[in-house]
Amino acid sequence: MISPMMRPAALAALLLYSTAAYAGLMISANDGKQVVKGDPTPRTPDSVSVLDMRHYPPRVIGTVEVPAAMIGSPNAVAVGAGEKFAIITAAQKYVEADPANPVPDDTVSVIDLADPAHPRLLQTVHAGLTPGGVSINRAGTLVLVADKTDDTISIFTLRRKHLTPVGKVDLGKGAAPTDVVFAPDGRKAYAVASGNTQIMELAIDGAAVTPTGRNVATGKGPYGAMITPDGAWLINTNIGGALDKKTNGTLTMIDLKTGKLALTLEVGKTPEHLALSPDGRYAALVLANGAATVKSDPKYDGVTGIVRIYAMGPGSLTPVAEASSCHWAQGLAWSDDGKLVLQQCAAERAIQVFRFDGRTLARDDAATLNFVSRPGSLSTRHSR
Repeated sequence: MISPMMRPAALAALLLYSTAAYAGLMISANDGKQVVKGDPTPRTPDSVSVLDMRHYPPRVIGTVEVPAAMIGSPNAVAVGAGEKFAIITAAQKYVEADPANPVPDDTVSVIDLADPAHPRLLQTVHAGLTPGGVSINRAGTLVLVADKTDDTISIFTLRRKHLTPVGKVDLGKGAAPTDVVFAPDGRKAYAVASGNTQIMELAIDGAAVTPTGRNVATGKGPYGAMITPDGAWLINTNIGGALDKKTNGTLTMIDLKTGKLALTLEVGKTPEHLALSPDGRYAALVLANGAATVKSDPKYDGVTGIVRIYAMGPGSLTPVAEASSCHWAQGLAWSDDGKLVLQQCAAERAIQVFRFDGRTLARDDAATLNFVSRPGSLSTRHSR
């Protein structure tokens, strides 16, 4: 019980906590460089936006201009423990001499979220060329970045929101990794090698990261991966479809205990991104679905992206619900309670909000968030 004399101080402390504690953040990286023929919108600044998910509808509470890129992995954002910082990779940069054609970049930025309404750039470091997926281990001591052009995984130690480069893993010529994800225990990681159609296992000992040679071929153009919270299953997208026949894009599941491919599921055109619900019961898939990128395209009104929800079981993915989304669909993330799914729309320069109740998925157009630049990567503390 709080004594009468202590009540004013306790109330003040409670009010301070309620305004300062933002448990439930979502971080969006936005690309302003993509000037598309037929779209009159000029180039805009790259940025990172902080979304407050504690209220409905979600709202943008802060933005900072830093390098970002939507061309590349939608897993280009990782949120640190306690939502105190975020790490952003930028696979491309703008060049004044050729404004219509961004060139490969190598930038990795650390964003301070101590005051989420006023995010700020803490540090800029450099990975290999065309960095994509970024992951932080659960211990908060190690960061891995997939370097597509260089066929490497960059290794950084992490201490007090500061990255220190300590080396790279050479995956071999043509591996072209687009993503990398830690196993929950931090002793293994898995690189998504889009160039050689494999998920490549990496062993971790402190800051030493080495290939084990225990690789699994999953499909053509593997793009992004997630591991279930229990560490039992790896699920990944394959943009080019199955290995042995001509198909649309696929989802595959690997049994990490045996190292064997357990499931191949044809899902549709261009499975751009996959995100697991915080409780690990559901997987949400983004299908770009051949939708147009500009309103002047004749198919703009006729074809949209798709968000589809799957229930996950041991070696199984069962469709539960789906809804049409938008054009040039990019990243997706779940709210902490698993009741909302947010989908980035590069053509519309927006993020759509969907409600999910375990059976149905419904888009709430009134809750749509609009942006100056094109949203391209999206993450919460649960996403990676």
